[in-house]
Amino acid sequence: MIIWIASYPKSGNTYLRSFIASYYFSKKGKFDFSLLMNILQFPSVKFTKKNIYSELEASQSWIYNQEQFFSGEKIHFVKTHNTLNNFKGNNFVNNNQTLGAIYIVRDPRNIITSMKNHYSMSYEYAYSKLIDNNASLLEKSRDNDHSNFTFLGSWSDHYKSWKMSKNFKTLFLKYEDLENSKYESFRKIILFINELKNDKTKINEKKLINSINSTSFKNLRNKEEIEGFEESTYLQNSERKTRFFNLGFSNRWEKILPKEILEKLNKSFKKDLDDLEY
Repeated sequence: MIIWIASYPKSGNTYLRSFIASYYFSKKGKFDFSLLMNILQFPSVKFTKKNIYSELEASQSWIYNQEQFFSGEKIHFVKTHNTLNNFKGNNFVNNNQTLGAIYIVRDPRNIITSMKNHYSMSYEYAYSKLIDNNASLLEKSRDNDHSNFTFLGSWSDHYKSWKMSKNFKTLFLKYEDLENSKYESFRKIILFINELKNDKTKINEKKLINSINSTSFKNLRNKEEIEGFEESTYLQNSERKTRFFNLGFSNRWEKILPKEILEKLNKSFKKDLDDLEY
């Protein structure tokens, strides 16, 4: 069975995974990067039974691969950036294999800055991805393998697809609440997961606090600088990697975004920004 940890890229998924891994896969709530191996990404080469050579073939394999790797009573936390909207008639999620989901949404005016840094792209190109109904990711591809193919769609369609799903329980969170209401938000996450697991165990408050503190953005950034982090990407035409944990909560679009990009984002996502109270 799967509990999805879902988001549009650069929305805090790794931050959330770090906390969950710290609470559920360590003895005392002390985070280490190795704990993230308990919450791996799907789709990926790791979770496929064969080589896949096209986007269509990848989408046709999503549910089959979930049945192959996540069947049975054992609960798997699985990260994804995939939208719930179907791709060329192929659904992403197998409801029989899904116990529930946690979805984290982030202000797109901050996402775009993180995308620009992480993927070494221009603001204009990052903006075009955010509004593209056919946007996708294909990371770490080799020999034309498409096992990692992830269908995104637009930022707006992405969060709505998960938020409005009626097929399983979804906890919908705002990235900004993980800063402004840290304790309440992370406690809510534990309660939700325990409810999905039918776990009546009381929250371990000391472990909760340790998990929050050891996965603070500052701590994660320091650990990356000292130890490195395999999920960071290389700068274009360089052997130097970008910083994965770059600005985090210090990312303030009001001070960073070029005026023309801000105006485009505000216009394209006006209703979404109002609905989400951004």
